[in-house]
Amino acid sequence: MSIEELARENVRNLTPYQSARRLGGKGDVWLNANEFPTAVEFQFGQQTLNRYPECQPKAVIENYAQYAGLKPEQVLVSRGADEGIELLIRAFCEPGKDAVLFCPPTYGMYSVSAETFGVETRTVQAQEDWQLNLQGIADKLDGVKLVYVCSPNNPTGQIINPQDMRTLLEMTRDKALVVADEAYIEFCPQATLAGWLAEYPHLVVLRTLSKAFALAGLRCGFTLANEEVINLLLKVIAPYPLSTPVADIAAQALTPQGIVAMRERVVQILAERQYLVANLREIACVEQVFDSETNYILVRITASSAVFKSLWDQGIILRDQNKQPSLSGCLRITIGTREESQRVIDALRAEQV
Repeated sequence: MSIEELARENVRNLTPYQSARRLGGKGDVWLNANEFPTAVEFQFGQQTLNRYPECQPKAVIENYAQYAGLKPEQVLVSRGADEGIELLIRAFCEPGKDAVLFCPPTYGMYSVSAETFGVETRTVQAQEDWQLNLQGIADKLDGVKLVYVCSPNNPTGQIINPQDMRTLLEMTRDKALVVADEAYIEFCPQATLAGWLAEYPHLVVLRTLSKAFALAGLRCGFTLANEEVINLLLKVIAPYPLSTPVADIAAQALTPQGIVAMRERVVQILAERQYLVANLREIACVEQVFDSETNYILVRITASSAVFKSLWDQGIILRDQNKQPSLSGCLRITIGTREESQRVIDALRAEQV
């Protein structure tokens, strides 16, 4: 029997998530992973690397709970929000029996994580404005344990209507968990559902330090939920999910000073987004720039595949969204520095000559 034959069938047939780094490229303008464009400095202070770290580092949990307006018992820290997605499937879904549901176009890891564990995936196509198709969800809820909703949604950039989220939460009460993925919430903090946890015991919120906190390389995320959910996730999480250096830097990033710095970065990105959007709307090959509440914008471009390749060859790496449902002709552009924005603008203007 070959190694391939020894592997689980669903893993043999699995298409892995195509992360920005897996897709490669040799550019010098990286606008395909929704990262903050410049590095933030931290001083590593722990010298106890001979010891295992805490499973849930106290300073990280307490600082994040204070930031999110929750109790420490409602916070779990993990290796990015991606691990939170997987922990929920491991804790709540029986392979071959239960299902997860999500609404394309959206983040690809919901599908990959479920398939990895042999859990059925169900999709309900979002409406034309990329809001939830609530009737479609209701029709497919039987047997579903987890409903993943990304808000603001990646890659489209819009907030999911709060009233629709309430309807969904009422629809799923005593049936399934609703997982609100808020990876980009720092760019629109008024839209968070974290304050709804007291009202909805089956609500879970995912967060990350990868975006506005400028710590994508740290791989540190959070799951916010009621204590009953957190206790179940603690049963399936790895013994030491965060290394000591990660916990040290995360705790620093979540101090009052760190949060002030994060909010200053958000102001910078929002101003840069406005500049990029205004200029893109003046370019002939740009058919539409969609509204965004995030650190990226979705743009529909004439001959987008050719334009994507042309910019790629110039060292400007964007994210092609053509294969996503309803996103034909669309590219996603991370908001970078002013110089990076100008490189994109100039390159797209040259495409129309």
